[in-house]
Amino acid sequence: MSNTNKAVVYAALMGNLAIALVKFAAAYITNSSAMLSEAVHSVVDTLNEILLLYGMNQSQQPANARHPFGYGRELYFWAFIVSLLVFALGAIVSIYQGVQHIRHPEEMLNPAVNYAVLAFAMLCEGTSWFLALKAFRKAKGQQSYFKAFRRSKDPTTFTVLFEDTAALIGLFIALIGIYLAHALNMPVLDGVASVMIGAVLAISAFLLARETKGLLMGETADPQLRSNVLRIAQQDDVILSANGVLTEQIGAHQVIASLSLEFKDHLSSDEIEACVNRIESQIKQIHPEIVALFVKPQSLQVWQQRMKGRLDEQPH
Repeated sequence: MSNTNKAVVYAALMGNLAIALVKFAAAYITNSSAMLSEAVHSVVDTLNEILLLYGMNQSQQPANARHPFGYGRELYFWAFIVSLLVFALGAIVSIYQGVQHIRHPEEMLNPAVNYAVLAFAMLCEGTSWFLALKAFRKAKGQQSYFKAFRRSKDPTTFTVLFEDTAALIGLFIALIGIYLAHALNMPVLDGVASVMIGAVLAISAFLLARETKGLLMGETADPQLRSNVLRIAQQDDVILSANGVLTEQIGAHQVIASLSLEFKDHLSSDEIEACVNRIESQIKQIHPEIVALFVKPQSLQVWQQRMKGRLDEQPH
């Protein structure tokens, strides 16, 4: 697991913990619903970072008899739990708190305290967001942000980036809500801001859940990996046809690949074994994340028929 990713999560964890404590104090002093929602938001984010770190550590366990391909999906499982927590503890609590404040508005006290706390929170969240964005930019390469998010197989960086983006949006909503509630003497606007913060969290939770669910269920590896596997196999002298390859991402940096090859006629079993070993060695030099490579000897026609059968069986 990348040390950069761990640094991003640790930075987010320390920042959110400090921010949560300050926000709770400000919510108590000022009687602000939006600030209380923001405090809950920061507590949820703190718990999320703890779960992500736990998932990262669990996913690094070595393979054993019960888990012959390792524990890579541990990270995906805990990232999915994080998305559920954002919704259950963040969005629902914020919306509930906002509705209660709209129904029973209370006058805000000492709004200057809220402004100071929001400024401090923006500074901390902005620093964490910048670190997460820097790591995500490094990982995405030349891809667009949306494409990189959809294709990313490591949920740690994009989860923290999503959390921090939602947090910054929430802070701006809280700032506007608190200012208008005080300036217009309409405490109900503080509750409206809290509901809006909950809506932002709900959208973030939905997007995170959709992406992490796909990873948890099993997605194909990056198209470039599949292309490289076929290219290396086709270049071997005893291969008549590299028909295709099926891949599955089982962890942030763990892939299983199944390669269909048609060998030239009249090869001995020793020659076929030597060929498979050559191909596997060359592939793993480029893609060490491939933890297992299975080779299926079959003709191109058989491969195409079976792939056609798979497509025909898919629900429309």
